[in-house]
Amino acid sequence: MSERIRVEIEDGVADVTLTRGDKMNALDGQMFKALVETGERLKTEKGLRAVVLSGEGRAFCAGLDMGNFAAMGNAKPKDESGGSKGDPTVDAGLAKRTRGIVNDPQYAAWVWHEVPVPVIAAVHGVAFGGGFQVMLGADMRYAAPETKLCVMEIKWGLVPDMAGTELMRHLVGDDVIRELSYTGRIFLSEEGRDLGLITRICDDPKAAAMETAREIASKNPDAIRAMKRMYNALPNIDVAARFMNESVEQAKLIGSPNQIEAVMSQMEKRPATFKD
Repeated sequence: MSERIRVEIEDGVADVTLTRGDKMNALDGQMFKALVETGERLKTEKGLRAVVLSGEGRAFCAGLDMGNFAAMGNAKPKDESGGSKGDPTVDAGLAKRTRGIVNDPQYAAWVWHEVPVPVIAAVHGVAFGGGFQVMLGADMRYAAPETKLCVMEIKWGLVPDMAGTELMRHLVGDDVIRELSYTGRIFLSEEGRDLGLITRICDDPKAAAMETAREIASKNPDAIRAMKRMYNALPNIDVAARFMNESVEQAKLIGSPNQIEAVMSQMEKRPATFKD
């Protein structure tokens, strides 16, 4: 995909790896671009069943590259859109919507929410600031013991602005979001699990995530995609619409080729063979 991200797809499972390990996979302009382009590619990848997102080296992602903070100190005067006309990863018109309801930095995290199949983030080392928000874009988050997590933006006098506010509010209480954001304190994955930010603690989160991804890939892909659509829609619709979504998605599945194959494979006690 790029010099920042490697993508390997086998048996419907995409192994997506941030490859800037020497910089703890920090977010520079090229990494932002690679995250967006990779997510966009996977949204239309034929035969895709699940995604595992991880980082090489000592960390999942240490957040915004220090060079970007240095550039902020020398930022040009702001224009009418609320940004400078310098490096787009620093502060170039962030109020401008470039990807539907979001801007490009937000989309680097939000795109994983939009990928139509389950995404599992395998997290180790640190997930700070923007890296923490990218992690939140996944459906599930498997973390190594004592992984360090942080909503770090306040350290730099900033707010979390990579879709983190939207992604966090569905996982933890409002008071927890405020405490973590106001203080910028570093906490461990064990606390993250207790709070609801981490799904599972694993000695080898990448291996565990791949195992779960392969299990998901063995299920009816039509049903898996339908479930992700349903769960993604939950926060934005009322109860009646939620019930209707269940009925509409189920009606489309009953009697479909892959649903029949799911039933027959169980009755015949054999592995299922699904078609996209």
